[in-house]
Amino acid sequence: MLTLSLSSLHLPHHHHLLFSDHLSHTRLHKTTTFYIPNRCDLPTISQLPRISSTTSSNSYPTSSESSLAFLTPLQAILFDIDGTLCDSDPTHYNAFRIMLQEIGFNGGVPITEEFFIKNISGKHNEELCGVLLPNWDLQRARKFMDDKEAFFRRLASEQLEPVKGLNKLCKWIEEHGLKRAAVTNAERSNAELLISMLGLSDFFEVVVLANDCERQKPFPDPYLRALQVLEVSSKHTLVFEDSVSGVKAGVAAGMPVVGMGLRNPEKSLADAGASFVINDFNDPKLWTALEELENEEEITTVTT
Repeated sequence: MLTLSLSSLHLPHHHHLLFSDHLSHTRLHKTTTFYIPNRCDLPTISQLPRISSTTSSNSYPTSSESSLAFLTPLQAILFDIDGTLCDSDPTHYNAFRIMLQEIGFNGGVPITEEFFIKNISGKHNEELCGVLLPNWDLQRARKFMDDKEAFFRRLASEQLEPVKGLNKLCKWIEEHGLKRAAVTNAERSNAELLISMLGLSDFFEVVVLANDCERQKPFPDPYLRALQVLEVSSKHTLVFEDSVSGVKAGVAAGMPVVGMGLRNPEKSLADAGASFVINDFNDPKLWTALEELENEEEITTVTT
């Protein structure tokens, strides 16, 4: 029975040591909390309101295609990590392509980017065990996914950069005193590494991992948990997501979602329920919407 490890990918031994050293120096600061549910004092996901994953963004009372004014007053912004804060999909694709070819997936023919986008991007590893390795026993499939994530982290530590405009948006969020959380299907080690590499250890108040919830995206559970922990309303919270499953999760949790169109087709994100899609955080469409929201809040403040 074939079981893959990083060593089977013929990576030099010193790379493993360098990666371990890098990770030990990039742990999150105390200000960021990885949320693990305490089932003694918090309701379980099954006790939280269930919202249909088929909810359409058309239910939001937008006054224009990219309006966010209806969120007034804005309380919080929630972010996916992979593909939203950083363009990590190519790195995930390379890791999957190499490792799947190693085990003879698809007759040894490397997977294409189109296959990755359609069948892998945005999905949780537990789901991918069945999608990619349906004939393997679950323990063996999980080991493969763990090894893939370790390989991804080694690659990511050398090449990832923030999406353009991220620092500008983070500054805007801090200036407006908004609450913020990262909500991800990624493994804890991946989330820790990426947030640290992006310099966001002091930015997020909480990180919600899908593994700590009853169900992962595309179900709304991780986003419902984030709303609960931050103590904010879905009616006054905005989500940024890059994948179809992530958009569906945010919309199903009752929030408008701005799609990040770095890799996934704009039409796919829109069909999943994204209110509108941006190219990066510098996109004028986003800043026009935020300015409109600011103006609406000023008007509301004056009239009250």
